[in-house]
Parts: sequence; C-alpha cells; structure tokens
Amino acid sequence: MRSKSFLARVKSLVADLLLWSFFVAGLATSVGGAGAFLDGTEKTIATFVGIAVALVTGSRITKKPKIKAFLSSRPVLWFLFLFNGGVAAASYCTMDGAKGIATAAGMGLVSLGALGGLVSNYRQGAKAARETAHEAPYQQQPIPGSANRPMDDSHWA
Repeated sequence: MRSKSFLARVKSLVADLLLWSFFVAGLATSVGGAGAFLDGTEKTIATFVGIAVALVTGSRITKKPKIKAFLSSRPVLWFLFLFNGGVAAASYCTMDGAKGIATAAGMGLVSLGALGGLVSNYRQGAKAARETAHEAPYQQQPIPGSANRPMDDSHWA
C-alpha cells in the first residue's frame, strides 16, 4: 500500500482542523457562548445553529476510523452508559419542568445507545466464540519458520 503524498496529508490535516474547529465552535455557541454577545431571539437562534453545527460535525468526526474504534471499545461504552444514565436520573430529579424532562430524555437516549453497543459487542463475541468452537479441535497449525524442515507434519493440516 502506498503512503499518501505530502499534499494529500496536508489537505487531510486542514480538513480535520476545520472539522474540529467547527465542532468546538458549535459546542461553545450551543452551551451559552452566544449569551455573551447576543440577547433575546438572536441568542436563541445562535444556540440552535450551534447545536446543529455541533451535531453535523460531530457525526462526521465519529465516522473516522480511529475515533470509531475508540468509541466502540468496551470501557468507553461502559463509561457512556453509566455516566449518561446517572446524569439522566440526576437531571430528572433535580431540574424542574420541561428542561429536566428533556435533559433526562436526551441523556437517557445516549445511555441506551451505549447499552446497545455493549449488547452488540457481547453478541458478536459470543458468535465468534461459537464459530471457533466448531472448528476441528485437533487440527495442526503450521509453526512459523518450520515449513521445509524434515519430519514436519504441518503440511497435513
């Protein structure tokens, strides 16, 4: 496999920097950064635009192979499940009205999504274990570096 050219690596780096910059700007705007500069309807519009930008860029970031592998690892899924479930329960109990219910629902959905990932990984692991158990148990595997030695039976496997 050929490595990327210098120009392709620079282009990828610039694209990643822009993507992460828009994600951070969207998060900052959605959590109240717009309140420092805007009031009223403009603040509300900026908040919702920030949410949309953070969602779109965040979904693009999670499709990258390294991030995808990290987010689907078992410790991260357990953390997301437990932390977001705890935040959902705490926000429902401590916040009043629609804000508490909406926050609890959103965090609960994230927690359930992480639980779905855990269950999916568990099922895939069980399926892989069943498939390896069905293989012939006494099949000899070749030993690396011993292919042409005398008295070697590995070619019969």
